[in-house]
Amino acid sequence: MATKKDYYEVLGVNKDASSEDIKKSYRKLAMKFHPDRNPDNPKAEEQFKEAKEAYEMLSDDQKRAAYDQYGHAGVEQGGGGAGGFGGAGFGDAFGDIFGDIFGGGRAGGQRNNVYRGADLRYNMEISLEDAAKGTETKIRIPVQASCETCKGSGARPGTQPTTCSTCGGHGQVRMQQGFFSVQQTCPKCHGNGKMIKEPCPTCTGAGRVKQNKTLSVKIPAGVDEGDRIRLSGEGEGGVNGGPTGDLYVVVHLKPHEIFQREGGNLHCEMPVSFAAAALGGEIEVPTLGGSAKMKIPAETQTGAVFRLRGKGIKPLRQSEHGDLMVHVVVETPVKLTEKQKELLREFEVSTQADSGKHSPRNKSWMNKVKDFFE
Repeated sequence: MATKKDYYEVLGVNKDASSEDIKKSYRKLAMKFHPDRNPDNPKAEEQFKEAKEAYEMLSDDQKRAAYDQYGHAGVEQGGGGAGGFGGAGFGDAFGDIFGDIFGGGRAGGQRNNVYRGADLRYNMEISLEDAAKGTETKIRIPVQASCETCKGSGARPGTQPTTCSTCGGHGQVRMQQGFFSVQQTCPKCHGNGKMIKEPCPTCTGAGRVKQNKTLSVKIPAGVDEGDRIRLSGEGEGGVNGGPTGDLYVVVHLKPHEIFQREGGNLHCEMPVSFAAAALGGEIEVPTLGGSAKMKIPAETQTGAVFRLRGKGIKPLRQSEHGDLMVHVVVETPVKLTEKQKELLREFEVSTQADSGKHSPRNKSWMNKVKDFFE
């Protein structure tokens, strides 16, 4: 007679392993070596039986104590071995495996079958101005609302749904094939656990009806791209009288012709004439609240950035306004008259005598080019 393997070794656990560790190890082995998963592997079936026998022994406190003290001789008298599938410990563990595979445990009583309605999402586009100061608008959305006639039960007023005779109200049935059983949704009640003999004339037994709702939405000042506004209880109606879901309004900002937003800050490009950039002075720049005066120093170059503090947006969860970042773009004059061209030629000649002084960036760049080729 072949020598039996040590039960702890079969399950891959230490002798001081807890009951939960033993159970977890067995579940992994049962999933791996189950005959239905290994139809062409006789060795896997033997390993499955070994794991089952080891679990039946070690999951029972009395049998485990006897095994720890006397080994296999201490438990063989009780006839507990691998012959049957009726052990309580095996049933408990394998029921958990069914839950892992099929998404639900064993039915343990009549189901309530009351479900919360689904949450809904509404994408709303608003202008940058509305995002900055806040606004209120109306939206129209299609929803599945609870039927007012039957109060969501699906049954004609004055009647009640009856318990499904196939599943006994559990909503699921167990299909047995040999020693392997599978829990499935009841084909008669489709998982509801109840049957409606007299459907509601308004919703035809569904418990919900399609509606279009018009809602008023308040957009708080400072909202940004992707922010969500929750309207509690404005989603889809629940099933069998369950609570209504929520509506989430997701904010999207329309592109703006002048400004780009970055948190609380705003960015804009400001064209500046050649003369104004060279001589410096005061220019007028746009803001969300109107226009503002801004001084630029002489010899300002394209790409220079000037900050107007407090001229941005106050974000939703902050106490201070952001800033307006003005990006200067020096504009080359176009459509010149002959006189203007002549003046520019004279100006060019006057600056060439000391080009390094008047065009330091150009001189530095040319020196780099020269070094590169040499």
